[in-house]
Amino acid sequence: MSPPDDDQPRSAAAEPAPSGPLSGQISGLAAQPRTRIQARNRATILEAALDVFAAHGFRGATLDQIAEAARLSKPNLLYYFASKEAIYLAVLDDLLATWLDPLRALDPQGEPVAEILAYMHRKLDMARDFPRESRLFANEILQGAPRILPVLEGDLKALVDEKAAVIAGWMAAGRLAPGDPHHLIFSIWALTQHYADFDVQVRAVLGPARDPLPEAAGHLDRLFTRLLTP
Repeated sequence: MSPPDDDQPRSAAAEPAPSGPLSGQISGLAAQPRTRIQARNRATILEAALDVFAAHGFRGATLDQIAEAARLSKPNLLYYFASKEAIYLAVLDDLLATWLDPLRALDPQGEPVAEILAYMHRKLDMARDFPRESRLFANEILQGAPRILPVLEGDLKALVDEKAAVIAGWMAAGRLAPGDPHHLIFSIWALTQHYADFDVQVRAVLGPARDPLPEAAGHLDRLFTRLLTP
């Protein structure tokens, strides 16, 4: 199937296919390969879809809403993605790749307290920079993770286990106070993503004169420094 006339490229090199955690599920549901022009249109669709899914959830979102937000016709949309499910999987695929990066950056050769504080700050930065993605991820989890459970049980579990082993080694060497490494990571998730998922509640309680995230950064620095310092 060819793209609609207004999407026909003139002289553009082919772009590589996505290779994220859900790429196997997306294969066959999205047009491949893509030129740079087609990749640009795909990115426009996914950005619009993120807004729509974050606002309405998977069940409440429609292809018409996504096409309108992307300023494309519905036939154009369906050239790039075969269904609403395909668009949703592609949005989640991009999100999961971004979501795993902060933990990947935790350096086994670094100073332990500094490394964990840096990880906490990266997660807090994500709460500030990616609030739509955080809410979308939370909604998927609350529904039982029907589309991403294999990733949670696979890539995510393997990464968390790997970094928990690093933290356990630091604890065993006396470089961190003893504790459960997995629950430490879970605590960081809970205490940072809260500021994205419950932003309205946080701001309602604090009032308009206060900025939650800088305050949270200082509070969490003190909290985790006291918790982790041997």
